[in-house]
Amino acid sequence: MASNKPFSLKELLGYKTVAIQCHDNPDADSIASAFGIFCWLKKNSASAKIIYSGRSIISKVNLLELIQNLKIPIEYVNELSPSDALVTVDCQYGSGNVAKFDAGKIFVIDHHKPQSEITSGVINFHLASCSTLVWDLLCREGFDFKDCMEAATALYYGLFSDSGWFSEISHPLDKDMRDSLYYDRSLIKKLQYTNLTLEELSIAGAALTRYKNDVLRRCAIFKADMCDPNILGFIADLALQVNSIDVCVIYSIMTDGVKFSVRSCVREVMASEFAEFISRGAGCAGGHSDKAGGFLSISGLGDSCVESFFDVRTSNYFNSFDILDAATGLDMSRMKPYYKKREPLGFVYTLDHFKEGTPIVIRTLEGDTEAIADRNSYFIIGISGEAYTISKEKFNQRCRPEIGQYTGDFEYRPTARSKTDGSIVHLMDYARRCTLSKEMRVLAMQLAKSAKVFTKAYPEGYLTGCPGDYVVFRSEEEDILVVREKVFKAGYKEALD
Repeated sequence: MASNKPFSLKELLGYKTVAIQCHDNPDADSIASAFGIFCWLKKNSASAKIIYSGRSIISKVNLLELIQNLKIPIEYVNELSPSDALVTVDCQYGSGNVAKFDAGKIFVIDHHKPQSEITSGVINFHLASCSTLVWDLLCREGFDFKDCMEAATALYYGLFSDSGWFSEISHPLDKDMRDSLYYDRSLIKKLQYTNLTLEELSIAGAALTRYKNDVLRRCAIFKADMCDPNILGFIADLALQVNSIDVCVIYSIMTDGVKFSVRSCVREVMASEFAEFISRGAGCAGGHSDKAGGFLSISGLGDSCVESFFDVRTSNYFNSFDILDAATGLDMSRMKPYYKKREPLGFVYTLDHFKEGTPIVIRTLEGDTEAIADRNSYFIIGISGEAYTISKEKFNQRCRPEIGQYTGDFEYRPTARSKTDGSIVHLMDYARRCTLSKEMRVLAMQLAKSAKVFTKAYPEGYLTGCPGDYVVFRSEEEDILVVREKVFKAGYKEALD
């Protein structure tokens, strides 16, 4: 993002000296991101150094342990000696949270929303950490992480710490990095439990006394003083143990924005979806059904004070959705008949790549689903990169194999990962073409309001339908699903017969 062509780390090799700058008062993610780039530059015999500035030097115990154990050569500076190139990581050049130094060429590598147009570098604000972005850039260059466990461990901890111990990740790249890195487990465990000072314990205690509680909705909002983002998750976990609280939000105002964590213990509120609603148009968020979190930029808050922003967003969230439950019956009178078009699909036989009985995680941009490889199942890949398994019986009834490989231009190419040994199959590399043998008749209705859709196949969680999306009823399964508006219009047509 923010440049006309994809950024490559090779661009840095054209400069004699490269300074890699963390934001002021750097956190683990910023330090790890800088160290990952540093290790790659050193392996390519380039001259590089890691710097940071600001009002104070690094003093947090976990960061000092990280730096010492991995021998990260980070320097505190008030002035920067002339460098041919300057790379800001986990921040953006000219922003309020990073000292401004002059250099011949400026590059930005960050995972926060763009604050101004940049000419060189890459920004991906969908990711939970800048470490993930750096990991992806290194993978593209063929970097051997097994040959540099220090870089792997640093990047793993960068994501670990910036995502509330992995509770706030949703993007498949974050999950891919978490699942693939071989790292120093003993050091990560040590850092995990070297994360709370007595001062931070006092911050947590004070936050638990400052809250607003919606008794009817069983939702509470807490405010914490400025602290490490992991402390917010610690406070949230404590708050959720209160018998009158099912959902909670904890926020803290930082120098560059607002960090917040969300927790839920009821099926009607998925923490990741609630966090995304809070951050919509103002920042970014991610997570899981029970734990999530996000970041709000100062500019995204507009004229709202932080307290009223959370009050309004929380109230709007609970008023924003209907609940549709296949188990309790649907109002079919609101639905119209449609046919699913015979669009090309992709299919892969599960046993071509996994042993029978292997538990599998199917990863797509929409999220992770689980399946079991067996002799009677296929992977199916849809026109938007969605992927799922289908029985051989239903495949033979509905689909007709064709000659040729299935192709598609997707933001994220779906993968299947063995939960037994961690091996990954990139499904698009093996997908063959197929089409529906006949147009399938369904009933569907377009949503005018957001809805939480509980299906018979997955009654403990819900699918989120946004205004404009379609709820589709399939009589063969006597179940419902949510189809995005763009996908529905491309893959379905109204039945006029």
